[in-house]
Amino acid sequence: MPQWLQWTLIIVGVIAIALLLVFIRRQTNTLSEGRRRQEKAEAFNQKRREDMISSIQVIAMAVESDQVEYSEACLRLKGLLDHVAPELLEQPPFSVFQNVYEKLKHMPTHQARQDTDTRFVEKLDKERFEVEKAHAEEIKRAATAIRHHPFDAS
Repeated sequence: MPQWLQWTLIIVGVIAIALLLVFIRRQTNTLSEGRRRQEKAEAFNQKRREDMISSIQVIAMAVESDQVEYSEACLRLKGLLDHVAPELLEQPPFSVFQNVYEKLKHMPTHQARQDTDTRFVEKLDKERFEVEKAHAEEIKRAATAIRHHPFDAS
Protein backbone atom coordinates (compact mmCIF):
# COMPACT_ATOMS: atom_id res chain seq x y z
CA MET A 1 0.00 0.00 0.00
CA PRO A 2 1.51 3.33 -0.99
CA GLN A 3 2.54 5.62 1.83
CA TRP A 4 0.36 8.52 0.58
CA LEU A 5 -2.69 6.26 0.80
CA GLN A 6 -1.80 5.25 4.35
CA TRP A 7 -1.47 8.90 5.37
CA THR A 8 -4.73 9.78 3.62
CA LEU A 9 -6.56 6.99 5.48
CA ILE A 10 -4.98 8.04 8.79
CA ILE A 11 -6.03 11.68 8.22
CA VAL A 12 -9.57 10.59 7.21
CA GLY A 13 -9.71 8.40 10.35
CA VAL A 14 -8.53 11.24 12.60
CA ILE A 15 -11.10 13.61 11.03
CA ALA A 16 -13.84 10.99 11.52
CA ILE A 17 -12.80 10.55 15.17
CA ALA A 18 -12.78 14.34 15.69
CA LEU A 19 -16.25 14.68 14.13
CA LEU A 20 -17.57 11.84 16.28
CA LEU A 21 -16.11 13.46 19.40
CA VAL A 22 -17.81 16.77 18.53
CA PHE A 23 -21.10 14.92 17.94
CA ILE A 24 -20.79 13.00 21.23
CA ARG A 25 -19.98 16.21 23.13
CA ARG A 26 -23.04 17.99 21.70
CA GLN A 27 -25.28 15.05 22.53
CA THR A 28 -23.90 14.92 26.08
CA ASN A 29 -24.53 18.66 26.52
CA THR A 30 -28.05 18.29 25.16
CA LEU A 31 -28.78 15.42 27.54
CA SER A 32 -27.29 17.31 30.49
CA GLU A 33 -29.37 20.39 29.74
CA GLY A 34 -32.49 18.26 29.35
CA ARG A 35 -31.78 16.63 32.70
CA ARG A 36 -31.25 20.04 34.33
CA ARG A 37 -34.52 21.32 32.85
CA GLN A 38 -36.32 18.21 34.05
CA GLU A 39 -34.91 18.60 37.58
CA LYS A 40 -35.84 22.29 37.61
CA ALA A 41 -39.40 21.49 36.46
CA GLU A 42 -39.72 18.76 39.10
CA ALA A 43 -38.47 21.12 41.81
CA PHE A 44 -40.94 23.79 40.66
CA ASN A 45 -43.83 21.31 40.65
CA GLN A 46 -42.86 19.99 44.10
CA LYS A 47 -42.69 23.54 45.50
CA ARG A 48 -46.05 24.35 43.89
CA ARG A 49 -47.57 21.21 45.41
CA GLU A 50 -46.18 22.07 48.85
CA ASP A 51 -47.61 25.59 48.53
CA MET A 52 -51.02 24.18 47.61
CA ILE A 53 -50.95 21.80 50.58
CA SER A 54 -50.04 24.72 52.81
CA SER A 55 -52.96 26.72 51.37
CA ILE A 56 -55.31 23.79 52.03
CA GLN A 57 -54.18 23.69 55.65
CA VAL A 58 -54.55 27.47 56.10
CA ILE A 59 -58.07 27.44 54.61
CA ALA A 60 -58.98 24.49 56.83
CA MET A 61 -57.77 26.38 59.90
CA ALA A 62 -59.81 29.40 58.79
CA VAL A 63 -62.91 27.18 58.57
CA GLU A 64 -62.24 25.71 62.01
CA SER A 65 -61.99 29.19 63.53
CA ASP A 66 -64.95 30.58 61.51
CA GLN A 67 -62.80 33.16 59.71
CA VAL A 68 -64.08 32.35 56.24
CA GLU A 69 -67.48 31.62 54.73
CA TYR A 70 -67.93 27.91 54.34
CA SER A 71 -69.03 28.20 50.73
CA GLU A 72 -65.87 30.15 49.84
CA ALA A 73 -63.73 27.61 51.66
CA CYS A 74 -65.38 24.68 49.86
CA LEU A 75 -64.85 26.27 46.45
CA ARG A 76 -61.20 26.99 47.21
CA LEU A 77 -60.52 23.61 48.80
CA LYS A 78 -62.16 21.80 45.90
CA GLY A 79 -59.99 23.72 43.43
CA LEU A 80 -56.80 22.98 45.35
CA LEU A 81 -57.67 19.32 45.88
CA ASP A 82 -58.30 18.96 42.15
CA HIS A 83 -54.55 19.54 41.71
CA VAL A 84 -53.15 17.91 44.85
CA ALA A 85 -55.31 14.84 45.50
CA PRO A 86 -58.48 14.69 43.37
CA GLU A 87 -59.31 11.20 44.66
CA LEU A 88 -60.05 12.69 48.09
CA LEU A 89 -63.06 14.57 46.68
CA GLU A 90 -64.81 11.23 46.26
CA GLN A 91 -64.10 10.02 49.81
CA PRO A 92 -65.92 10.95 52.99
CA PRO A 93 -65.60 13.33 54.78
CA PHE A 94 -63.93 15.33 51.99
CA SER A 95 -66.72 14.72 49.45
CA VAL A 96 -68.64 17.60 51.06
CA PHE A 97 -66.29 20.01 49.25
CA GLN A 98 -67.35 18.52 45.90
CA ASN A 99 -71.03 18.44 46.91
CA VAL A 100 -71.08 22.11 47.95
CA TYR A 101 -69.14 23.05 44.82
CA GLU A 102 -71.72 21.30 42.64
CA LYS A 103 -74.53 23.22 44.35
CA LEU A 104 -72.79 26.59 43.99
CA LYS A 105 -70.87 26.39 40.72
CA HIS A 106 -73.64 28.11 38.76
CA MET A 107 -73.30 31.27 40.83
CA PRO A 108 -71.36 34.21 39.36
CA THR A 109 -68.12 35.29 41.03
CA HIS A 110 -65.76 38.25 40.85
CA GLN A 111 -66.65 40.73 38.09
CA ALA A 112 -69.64 38.67 36.91
CA ARG A 113 -71.13 38.95 40.40
CA GLN A 114 -70.61 42.74 40.39
CA ASP A 115 -72.27 42.98 36.99
CA THR A 116 -75.31 40.97 38.12
CA ASP A 117 -78.52 42.62 39.34
CA THR A 118 -78.44 43.25 43.10
CA ARG A 119 -81.75 41.50 43.79
CA PHE A 120 -80.59 38.42 41.92
CA VAL A 121 -77.32 38.41 43.88
CA GLU A 122 -79.30 38.63 47.13
CA LYS A 123 -81.38 35.65 46.01
CA LEU A 124 -78.19 33.72 45.19
CA ASP A 125 -76.66 34.68 48.55
CA LYS A 126 -79.74 33.37 50.32
CA GLU A 127 -79.40 30.09 48.42
CA ARG A 128 -75.66 29.97 49.25
CA PHE A 129 -76.28 30.58 52.96
CA GLU A 130 -78.85 27.78 53.00
CA VAL A 131 -76.32 25.39 51.45
CA GLU A 132 -73.72 26.51 54.02
CA LYS A 133 -76.17 26.02 56.89
CA ALA A 134 -77.23 22.58 55.66
CA HIS A 135 -73.63 21.36 55.44
CA ALA A 136 -71.96 23.40 58.20
CA GLU A 137 -71.07 20.55 60.56
CA GLU A 138 -69.97 18.30 57.72
CA ILE A 139 -67.77 21.08 56.30
CA LYS A 140 -66.17 21.73 59.68
CA ARG A 141 -65.42 18.02 60.21
CA ALA A 142 -63.98 17.75 56.70
CA ALA A 143 -61.83 20.86 57.27
CA THR A 144 -60.38 19.36 60.44
CA ALA A 145 -59.74 16.07 58.65
CA ILE A 146 -58.08 17.72 55.63
CA ARG A 147 -55.87 19.83 57.88
CA HIS A 148 -54.51 16.67 59.47
CA HIS A 149 -54.43 14.62 56.27
CA PRO A 150 -50.96 13.24 55.45
CA PHE A 151 -50.58 14.16 51.79
CA ASP A 152 -48.15 11.82 50.06
CA ALA A 153 -45.00 13.23 48.50
CA SER A 154 -45.91 12.77 44.84
